Amino acid sequence: MLLLFDIDGTLTRGGPARTAFAAALERTFGAAGPVFDHDFSGKTDPLITRELLTEAGLPPGDIEAGLPRFFRRYVAELEARIGAHPVTALPGARSLVGMLAGRGDVFLGLVTGNLEGGARLKLRSAGLWDHFPIGAYGSDHQDRNELPAIALRRAAAHWGRPFRGGETVVVGDTPLDVACGRAVGAATVGVATGRYSFAELKAAGADHVLPDFADVDAALATILSPRLP
Repeated sequence: MLLLFDIDGTLTRGGPARTAFAAALERTFGAAGPVFDHDFSGKTDPLITRELLTEAGLPPGDIEAGLPRFFRRYVAELEARIGAHPVTALPGARSLVGMLAGRGDVFLGLVTGNLEGGARLKLRSAGLWDHFPIGAYGSDHQDRNELPAIALRRAAAHWGRPFRGGETVVVGDTPLDVACGRAVGAATVGVATGRYSFAELKAAGADHVLPDFADVDAALATILSPRLP
């Protein structure tokens, strides 16, 4: 079974990402848009960047031309700040991921809107990075629904065997996580540790919803269900 986890609001919380985002936007474009009021939940970093700069009134051509420089600066700004403002693992997340990583019948990966460099910094800060040998990131595609298929291909290359959507579970805290899992026929587990409630995640089509990972045994049993209903 291939398990693909989201990061922010699912495994971790906190850290300086939004402040780093704002600083990098200002340095690159001279504008940040409504960065501290904008909804980042479940979106990819490229999509967030385009939304913010469009709201700030920048022409599309200027946005596209500056994106590579912005992405480099954002990761650098995040790295400069994260030591003083670390990302923390949500309750039960370290134990759950550690138990899953120790199983021979489970393969772990990521599906996240973070740029790969940002994902690495956040999960290292939370003590989780080493458990995820593959992933698909916002730096791979702006459309989150495209990311699970990329993760499946990378998992196949890494472990030397094919993976299908039907043997995959996507775990995340937003309706966009649920939607991207369904895009490849994966089972989906919502976790109500972000801004979306248990009821909202269920209404979005999650096969199962957990309140959090604090009850590690319950979370483990749900995620490892052979095929979620």
